[in-house]
Amino acid sequence: MPRCAAPVIRMLNENKGVMLRGHPTVFLVTGEDTKHTSMFDWTIPAGFVTGLHIHRVQEETFYVLDGECVWHVGGKTIRATPGTFLFIPPGVPHNITNVSDKPARVLMTVSPPGHEHYFEALAALAAQGSPDPAALADLRRRHDADQISTLTTGA
Repeated sequence: MPRCAAPVIRMLNENKGVMLRGHPTVFLVTGEDTKHTSMFDWTIPAGFVTGLHIHRVQEETFYVLDGECVWHVGGKTIRATPGTFLFIPPGVPHNITNVSDKPARVLMTVSPPGHEHYFEALAALAAQGSPDPAALADLRRRHDADQISTLTTGA
């Protein structure tokens, strides 16, 4: 009989993950847990801008839990408030901006898994101050993202 995968249960305040500009990115499911997807409870700092980018392989979903962000997705501009859902397949240019003066919170999935390693490296860069655009471009390239415009952490 095939071995069953172990279930993953995270209770409130079991914050496995990283801090990005003082806000948590909670790793709910990672490549350690599954071969199919990663899931994050991502608190996006005020003023944070991912920069326009394209994933070659990864597909992403976002569900806005709190706050207000603007997504530029495939030529459309979406003002996302709680309850907004987005699915972004590989090859679609997109950018996320927290347009408010308060943190926003989204539930995010990335398939295949492994995006947690990007968040770990980004948090390490951001902890040193405003990251160098060349370092960010290199980080993104290593994690399936072709950067079109630079990320801004709101530092």
